[in-house]
Amino acid sequence: MFLLDVVGSWPTWAASRPGRPAVALKSRLHELLCYSILSGCGACVVLISKYDPATDEVTEFSASSCLTLVNSVNLCSVTTSEGIGNTRDGYHPVQQRLSGFHASQCGFCTPGMCMSIFSALVKADKPKPGTEPAAPPGFSKLTSCEAEHAVSGNLCRCTGYRPIVDACRSFAADVDLEDLGLNTFWKKSCADIAKLPEYSAGSVCTFPEFLKSEIKSLVPPTVITGDDGGWYHPKSIGELHSLFDSDWFDENTVKVVASNTGSGVYKDQDLHDKYIDIKGIPELSVINRSSKGVELGAAVSIAKAIEVFSDGTPVFSKIADHLSKVASPFVRNTATIGGNLVMAQRLDFASDIATVLLAAGSTVTIQTASKKMLCLTLEEFLEQPPCEVKTILLSVFVPDWGSDNVIFETSRASPRPFGNAVSYVNSAFLARTSGGTASGGILIVIEDICLAFGAYGVDHAIRARKVEEFLKGKSVSAQVILEAVRLLKDVISPSEGTTHPEYRVSLAVSFLFSFLSSLSNGLDMPANSIAPNGSCGNGVVNGSVQSSQEKRLEVASDYLPIRSRQEIAFSGEYKPVGKPLMKAGVELQASGEAVYVDDIPAPNDCLYGAFIYSTHPHAYIKGVNFKPSLASQKVITVITAKDIPSNGENVGSSFLMFGEEALFADPISEFAGQNIGVVIAETQKYAYMAAKQVVIEYNTENLEPPILTIEDAIQHNRYFHTPPFFIPNQVGDFDQGMSEADHKILSGEVKLESQYYFYMEMQTALAIPDEDNCITVYSSTQMPEVAQAVIAKCLGIPHHNVRVITRRVGGGFGGKATKGCHVACAVAVAAFKLRRPVRMYLDRKTDMIMAGGRHPMKAKYSVGFKSDGTLTALRLDLGMNAGISPDISAMMTMTLIGALKKYNWGALSFDVKVCKTNVSSKSAMRAPGDVQGSFIAETIIEHVASTLGADTNAVRKKNLHDIDSLKVFYGEAAGDVPTYTLVDIFDKLAASPEYKQRAAAVERFNGGSRWKKRGISCVPITYEVRLRASPGKVSILNDGSIAVEVGGIEIGQGLWTKVKQMTAFGLGTLWPEGEGLLDKVRVIQADSLSLTQGGFTGGSTTSENSCEAVRLSCAELVERLMPIKQSLEATSGVPPSWTALIAQATMASVNLAAHAYWKPDPAFVSYLNYGAGVSEVEVDVLTGATTILRSDLVYDCGQSLNPAVDLGQVEGAFVQGVGFFTNEEYATNADGMVINDGTWTYKIPTVDTIPKQLNVELINSARDKKRVLSSKASGEPPLLLASSVHCAMREAIRAARKEFAVDSPLTFQMNVPATMATVKELCGLDVVERHLESLSTARKA
Repeated sequence: MFLLDVVGSWPTWAASRPGRPAVALKSRLHELLCYSILSGCGACVVLISKYDPATDEVTEFSASSCLTLVNSVNLCSVTTSEGIGNTRDGYHPVQQRLSGFHASQCGFCTPGMCMSIFSALVKADKPKPGTEPAAPPGFSKLTSCEAEHAVSGNLCRCTGYRPIVDACRSFAADVDLEDLGLNTFWKKSCADIAKLPEYSAGSVCTFPEFLKSEIKSLVPPTVITGDDGGWYHPKSIGELHSLFDSDWFDENTVKVVASNTGSGVYKDQDLHDKYIDIKGIPELSVINRSSKGVELGAAVSIAKAIEVFSDGTPVFSKIADHLSKVASPFVRNTATIGGNLVMAQRLDFASDIATVLLAAGSTVTIQTASKKMLCLTLEEFLEQPPCEVKTILLSVFVPDWGSDNVIFETSRASPRPFGNAVSYVNSAFLARTSGGTASGGILIVIEDICLAFGAYGVDHAIRARKVEEFLKGKSVSAQVILEAVRLLKDVISPSEGTTHPEYRVSLAVSFLFSFLSSLSNGLDMPANSIAPNGSCGNGVVNGSVQSSQEKRLEVASDYLPIRSRQEIAFSGEYKPVGKPLMKAGVELQASGEAVYVDDIPAPNDCLYGAFIYSTHPHAYIKGVNFKPSLASQKVITVITAKDIPSNGENVGSSFLMFGEEALFADPISEFAGQNIGVVIAETQKYAYMAAKQVVIEYNTENLEPPILTIEDAIQHNRYFHTPPFFIPNQVGDFDQGMSEADHKILSGEVKLESQYYFYMEMQTALAIPDEDNCITVYSSTQMPEVAQAVIAKCLGIPHHNVRVITRRVGGGFGGKATKGCHVACAVAVAAFKLRRPVRMYLDRKTDMIMAGGRHPMKAKYSVGFKSDGTLTALRLDLGMNAGISPDISAMMTMTLIGALKKYNWGALSFDVKVCKTNVSSKSAMRAPGDVQGSFIAETIIEHVASTLGADTNAVRKKNLHDIDSLKVFYGEAAGDVPTYTLVDIFDKLAASPEYKQRAAAVERFNGGSRWKKRGISCVPITYEVRLRASPGKVSILNDGSIAVEVGGIEIGQGLWTKVKQMTAFGLGTLWPEGEGLLDKVRVIQADSLSLTQGGFTGGSTTSENSCEAVRLSCAELVERLMPIKQSLEATSGVPPSWTALIAQATMASVNLAAHAYWKPDPAFVSYLNYGAGVSEVEVDVLTGATTILRSDLVYDCGQSLNPAVDLGQVEGAFVQGVGFFTNEEYATNADGMVINDGTWTYKIPTVDTIPKQLNVELINSARDKKRVLSSKASGEPPLLLASSVHCAMREAIRAARKEFAVDSPLTFQMNVPATMATVKELCGLDVVERHLESLSTARKA
């Protein structure tokens, strides 16, 4: 008997469940499918509730459903987002507030966000023993800090997190509602809790009474086994050994699990036919506290361990604080202490827990396969050979060190301070000290010390025993620390292949220096120097350990809450256009009811596919075979190029006239990651696993070596041709401009690496064959029409035989354009061949390997300028890595130079080489070319300012265009004088008294802070967008409801919302209450056979193009209906109701459908967008961590069609840009294969890495009738503002270089991304040693 209650899209049920025992929970909850199988994104978070009949208590916790095996939640209740609220029963306040705060765009992550918040509310408001004050009405007991941390493990690529944080904080009892951002509940300065959807704790039943009764009736509790005995749930160690000793036990086919979270790091490489769940063994769940310490069973969750340690001595409290930064909340709730340690021992897992417990003197109890009990120190356990599967870790004991003369500190450096990121290095130090007096004051002597380090590229955490021995018996001085550091550098030796090895050694030195400095008297201590970002500095002050209460007070005072301000202006001239209305369909997204491609129920006989891809950059494919395995037995067939119809072509993508890319490698693989074929199986999991069993035979005979880099391509003259009409005109005479210059820089250089799209919904498609050689493909694509054409060409059938349908896309950013065609074509070929439906949903690793991403670039420049900073000439020589096929790369020169031209260079000359290489084709990614060009311009400006010793903003301002030079550089796109707002915007920020005060404050801070430096920078942007022809169709149905079709796709940018507003505006003259039409309008899914010439969604102008086509359609309908309206009004004397008008029109056989194909005026096909951003950052010189303290963005949005939507686009684009400029490393190996291929290694921004204060102002520039209702684009241009963060980081680094290296050049190359390692290297990897040497020298003198 298997009992499970699901509160959500499943009906509640309790029944026997035959079949596979190891189905991941999310694969049974259709609204939560994500298949990343990485536990890293949070989109599939659910609430799991367990009932204890002995105590009659229910325990709730959030969990990542992609890691939770169904049989592990026997006797549980699972609550999904649809379970807390939905269309039928009404939405929950969490869903309503997320919607009302404009906190959802593409919506794919929103159900997970809802459940993380809901779980935090359930936990905070759960009745606790004793008396505690009730939360004020409408609020939770959550604090603002806890509310922000509730979603710290959830990823969002669209919103920039700020509105999500506001929605979370709206539940916090200590929030000031006036601090919350733009929402639909109140106008500015009118905040009132009564206006928010009412929240009441306990309104959702998380565990039904019927299930409690069923559980009470089960005596003894049921042991689960599948039909084939596939799931085992031993109740004792003895039973577990019996299973180990059984004839069927095979470690290759049997998996021992406690929570299964380890599969988020170490993926299953094959199917398992049996599972042993050890979570129910009482010995593994013990929690014993005594005066000697704490014993934790190996199956105790990390979250429970944090709870136990939090209520303890100072050492325990610090362990709890560090553990709270391991993984994410929904992983810590199920992941176990023992599982973490076993992975560290057996699989070289970079464990924080192992390091911290090692320093705390922990011991472990294990039972070997021979049933021998051993008690080992954690150090001994870690140093043993990898444990056998049958060796059981029973418990961990952590001694109680008390607080007298004990000092304990832990540190970690990672890209995210709240956790959910593996450490570059972690450390934990414990020292016993004695005190005395000396002439200088109190003298602290180290009696004993333990120094533990881990995650730096070593098999497991280690103790630095040579350093420990050296320090014992010594009092700390600069000379002692210097010698300890030198010894440590001999100990910390990252293994070969470890990324950033020198940086990791430097981090270890920094951690030791920080710790020992706190034990010295009079030494310049880096107080809290490793706390704000990328580390958890459990700091010790003056050699004493703070109590847990003092620690909490310190955290509260140091904590910087996220604050924001939004300034928008809107008019009612075109109502309801221009109003900040809630995004269409947002509550459906919040509840999980919104249907994405993979939510479509599987048709009968549906098959599933997974790509087989090459791992060699240039080789013949000689054979594809499968290893003998369980998964290989699930293969139905493999689809390759040979299965493409004889009259079709091997084409996977194509765009305009730029060229094609093959669907399958045949016969040569031209890059690592190229599709070779598709494994077909009966389930998606079977297909994934079968693809991992593939063994590909390669042959490189008679093939040239692959070309992988820009430098290689230039050396071999391998380029793609750029059509002349995509090459901008050069400006002026470069040689003459250089001759007029007072100063010249002749050899500047900067590099920009790639960036992955990281849409939350991976590439996916479902193909259903139809009669007469027709096929319907549901595809997550930004260009259904292009996908239709490519599929038809691939299959060799007419376009009208192919129907491509797209309702919504869970994030695109350009990655669902040409790249989406490959998946759609692959399933189409398979379905066409097999005559059965085929669907495919790429896992995150495969998606990242194939995606291509943003174009890497290498720029060299020569620039001339006057002594006053006036530019006279610029020469730019740039190479960009386009990959194996042209894709959209031919357009990149135009966009790159367009953004570069924001400054008046005097004369501008350039040569852009589009390099053909043996790597995955690069494609359009949000602001393609523009973001690189704008940044290169800033790099040159800063180089000029540094050379002159001038203020950078003064150089920027001096070289901004006037209207005359603007027209020289941009031609007709420059527009009229009133529309040029960049100078005013820049002055609004850079010339303001506040900016000058902040700049002065930064300088004062840097003068008084050695180990942290700040920087501030203001960056202007100019972004040219192009209008495109677009179709629109408006149909009024007999009941007066309105269906609208447009060529654009809703990808989260608010297209449907703006289209609905435009429809209501366009038809508003027919009904006095025109705004009331909004509720009657539905924008329907794109269908390539219903609305043709849809074009593509991209370039930031799709919304306005579609809106204008809809407005023209509405105008045609108004023309037809106005006579009827006037006739009815003349008869009755009052305006007719909308229903009466449409009824009369129907009776009169008026055509109630209108189609328009809008084309822009040939004289106005592009226009310029302007903005500026100021960012202030703080850099930790010891770790390279950067905290963005504040960003102020001003963006000219014209007359916004919807300010709330445009505000979300500005913030989301900016934060995505922050990721590009800081932490996102899309790294590859020596063969060009992507190796940062999942959430474990690729780190997009999270709620803890966005600006602590984010202020955005949308300004309404002068009206321009040539634009659509005077509106402007907002989707891509604001991404360029994120370069202000990079520029501010440069200023902070410059301050550090001044501090530590007088002779170090203050002009330096700072590439993109500027990761923690890059920042630290530029500040100086040896700053600690140099500082200590200077102190030692000074003391001797």
